[in-house]
Amino acid sequence: MNAAQQLHDFGQSLWLDNLSRGILDDGTLARYIREYAITGLTSNPSIFEKAIAGGNDYDAALQAQARGGASAEEAFTAEAMADLRRAADLFKPTHEASAGLDGWVSMEVSPLLADDSAGSVRAAREIHERAARPNLFVKIPGTPAGVEAIEESIFGGVPINVTLLFDWQQYRAAADAYLRGIERRIAAGLSPRVPSVASVFVSRWDVAVQDKVPPGLRNRLGIAVAGRAYQAYRELLESPRWQQLARVGAVPQRLLWASTGTKDPEASPTLYLDALAAPDTINTVPDKTLAAYAKSGHAPKAMAADAKQANAVLQQFADARIDLAALATQLQREGVAAFDKSWQQLLREVEDKSGDDGA
Repeated sequence: MNAAQQLHDFGQSLWLDNLSRGILDDGTLARYIREYAITGLTSNPSIFEKAIAGGNDYDAALQAQARGGASAEEAFTAEAMADLRRAADLFKPTHEASAGLDGWVSMEVSPLLADDSAGSVRAAREIHERAARPNLFVKIPGTPAGVEAIEESIFGGVPINVTLLFDWQQYRAAADAYLRGIERRIAAGLSPRVPSVASVFVSRWDVAVQDKVPPGLRNRLGIAVAGRAYQAYRELLESPRWQQLARVGAVPQRLLWASTGTKDPEASPTLYLDALAAPDTINTVPDKTLAAYAKSGHAPKAMAADAKQANAVLQQFADARIDLAALATQLQREGVAAFDKSWQQLLREVEDKSGDDGA
């Protein structure tokens, strides 16, 4: 049994942080499900931009979309939705066997809507309805405007993957929006069962401070922030507020670790997977990290349930004059800007591919 399968048996879900038509057509995704216990996946504009630009798998379909009068955004949405439906169908057995807890895929609303709450709500509803799959999350960033959209979308019955969360305060805001949406559904006589995950990004913390702290603190901030977020997650699940919702059938908003590919070439490629093993959570991993972990990952060891060790490490960064709250805000803004840039590059790539018919 490889380490990825051990982690699954330990109680943490492994989701692939990748999607392309190629890995659907050649059976790679099916193999990951079979050999590495992959039980879901996530996507974003950067992933699709690389998939479309990196080969010719989409060329004919995009050219057909263009001949039919589709804009670049319409063409991309149609082809991305086709891929996501295929992936969702591969994960359908997992979704059904886990009673909807696992087996999810995710599609993001346009990054241009990051500061548009009403627009995000409309887009999330449209993606949900168009996908016509019970195991597709719509990704909305946990920005201030996004938090409002998350509550409204949950109230509207749309499963949401909250993305671009960077610390425990941003996580708490997203979790509170989820709870408010569920509470409003109960008050309205609606089902309280609307699944959601909250995605906390990890490795970008270490990239941001690698040249600003002593060597002894290198690659320790992301794990410490994650440890503090995990404590907030456990506190929420043990709270009377959540227990009351659980008694009437609500399902937990699961905590998801994102950005877990190691960026430092001198660090272990499985650094974040080894450190962030925790039952009832999810870890999304790029292909290379997944392969490395399956080959050489350590046997799962649970994260500490309390925040003492994480808090001690966070204090060391504060002593090194790292303003953690300001950095969390900066990282979220940079994340939105990066997805916006990828979105623009994606649309340009779609336009280029759509016009290249070989004539």
